Amino acid sequence: MIQSHHIHLETKQGTGIFEVTREVEKAVSDSMIAEGTCTIFAVGSTCAIATLEFESGLIEDMTQALERLFPQHMTYEHERRWHDGNGHSHIRASFLGQSLVVPITGGRLVLGTWQQVVFIELDNKPRTRAVVVQVMGE
Repeated sequence: MIQSHHIHLETKQGTGIFEVTREVEKAVSDSMIAEGTCTIFAVGSTCAIATLEFESGLIEDMTQALERLFPQHMTYEHERRWHDGNGHSHIRASFLGQSLVVPITGGRLVLGTWQQVVFIELDNKPRTRAVVVQVMGE
């Protein structure tokens, strides 16, 4: 059996990290699937999905690490072509990735104690975002 669910988010300009674990867990619970996998997919080329201990220190650390690795104010060829100022957003999203697969056992996501599912906004403008949660199994 395969079931799809959607999570909708309104984001602000710049890097923002949103915990979506509860919404993903609800999709798994509603699916009645006991054994299988859950795929979480961020729709968009300037956002990402990851796992992270969702606490203020790590959120700040992640934001700072992304700026060190992929500085916002560096010159990107994407910006030379489109003049939209979000070349860094595309590169960050490509390195982090738009999807995550989590096993389901006993009708529950297999996550560590301090492991939460997060959506990461990376664009330089507010967005209306969609996350697709697809639950597969039996």
